[in-house]
Amino acid sequence: MNLEAILIVFAVSFIELWLAIPLGLAMGVNPVIVIIAAASGDILAVICVAFLGENLRSRFLRWKYQDENALKKSRLYEIWNKYGVIGLGLSSPLLFGGPLGAAVGIAMGARKNHLILWMSVGIILWSIGLTLAGLMGLLALETMFT
Repeated sequence: MNLEAILIVFAVSFIELWLAIPLGLAMGVNPVIVIIAAASGDILAVICVAFLGENLRSRFLRWKYQDENALKKSRLYEIWNKYGVIGLGLSSPLLFGGPLGAAVGIAMGARKNHLILWMSVGIILWSIGLTLAGLMGLLALETMFT
């Protein structure tokens, strides 16, 4: 097993899950290892954002909304109230990535432990799904050219 390739997948997934999975598959890393390394890197990024998040929350509110009352009138807040931390955790790894999803959750006032839990569930599910989709694509290409 190529340890360097696994570490690259882990490091890239810290920033972007969508890039880490195809990169790992292209480098020939075992798909199960790709899932584990990519999910671990993205979950670590979410944990870092969640624990550094209070400062991020206050800066975000000052920058975008000037105060919490303006935030509560925004479209983002309406969506948050409808889907909450579970919806964010399950959709954000696919839509805009784990770290940004965690930042949005913290900005919306999510509790850290719930945010980390649901972001982790979403990251694991999407890591499995994206890896399977990548494998299916590689198998389709392989059968087309043989």
